[in-house]
Amino acid sequence: METLIKVDLSAAPTKHDVIHNRWHPDIPIVSWVKPGAEFRVECIDWTGGQIKNDDSAQDIHVVDLTKVHYLSGPIGVEGAEPGDLLAVDILDVGVLPASAWGFTGIFAKENGGGFLTEHYPDARKACWNFSGIYANSRHIPGVEFAGIMHPGLIGCLPSKSLLATWNAREKALFDTNPERVPALCALPSPETAHMGRMKGDAAKAAAMEGARTVPPREHGGNCDIKNLTKGSKCFFPVYQKGGGLSMGDIHFSQGDGEITFCGAIEMAGYLDLRVQVIKEGMTKYGIKNPVFQSSPLEPKYSSYLIFEGISVDESGKQHYLDVHVAYRMACLNAIEYLKKFGYTGVQAYAILGTAPVEGRISGIVDIPNACATLAIPTEIFDFDITPASAGPKRSVPAGTDLAVAK
Repeated sequence: METLIKVDLSAAPTKHDVIHNRWHPDIPIVSWVKPGAEFRVECIDWTGGQIKNDDSAQDIHVVDLTKVHYLSGPIGVEGAEPGDLLAVDILDVGVLPASAWGFTGIFAKENGGGFLTEHYPDARKACWNFSGIYANSRHIPGVEFAGIMHPGLIGCLPSKSLLATWNAREKALFDTNPERVPALCALPSPETAHMGRMKGDAAKAAAMEGARTVPPREHGGNCDIKNLTKGSKCFFPVYQKGGGLSMGDIHFSQGDGEITFCGAIEMAGYLDLRVQVIKEGMTKYGIKNPVFQSSPLEPKYSSYLIFEGISVDESGKQHYLDVHVAYRMACLNAIEYLKKFGYTGVQAYAILGTAPVEGRISGIVDIPNACATLAIPTEIFDFDITPASAGPKRSVPAGTDLAVAK
């Protein structure tokens, strides 16, 4: 397997010209491959090494989110043209030996927050050890699970017109409440843009409009789909000649929704890929957003405890078929349950963000309440979490918790 892109974890991300942190059609292709090629791509962690393996969350508190995500690429595939589909087989995902650990962050509300930021507004951090395919943390005792390693972020370069569409619609949303904390969306931030091999005035001009990598969009991007592990396949719309495939934000494991924002187990890692081109695939299949094919490989858990949430929020207010509220309530219900066994709220919150929990929209037609569910595999705990007549037994050692900012 040829390593097409190598990274130096000891060097600053901006020292790499095979890395970029914005989406823009003019970012130069760093390597061209033929259809059918198989190759390896190394990736730094999404923050570019801003987070350390220690017992303080100060780095989470002060992390500069205008710099992320750092992506390896773009890679061009010969013959790919706008309107085609780029078929990408994820052959393998792995840990870089020089950085065999991971982290989970709960961001402070003023620095992005998370899905439950009103309940957990302060910066916290858990560091994870990798024991082969398993992850465990000194900050969250009593739990260990097999990782579904995957890229949180992968996609192709946008066209000029698509980039303009992104910027216009996101600016319109931002302008509806420009003082909101956290912000409604992440607008271009040219001061911290790293445009790969673009240099000089061209890079400065592109940085002014380069799209931030925070959300998923039509081209793929930061989809955070936990099941895109080795053995899965992605079909990306092509908007630029060659496609311009870029990737990063490698996760050791993640729960559906990545609810703490930096909710996965983030790490530096590598992807082994194979690429093909489906000519005129966007029209042939009516594809506007990427399509994914699942892997035959995933951890096999036989028992789940499933928590329900409906479209009634914490204050008792009724919402109409609101799945966002329903899933938030399912998460809060699960957190309250796990606290009965000795976990703190933030420990339980981190478990839901990192463990392979299954999130579902279970009902979307029964007015006024949508029903969302969150399923936790019971086998990830080293004690029994199922309800019993004797009641919950405190099983988590007192005094343990996520790291705090110092």
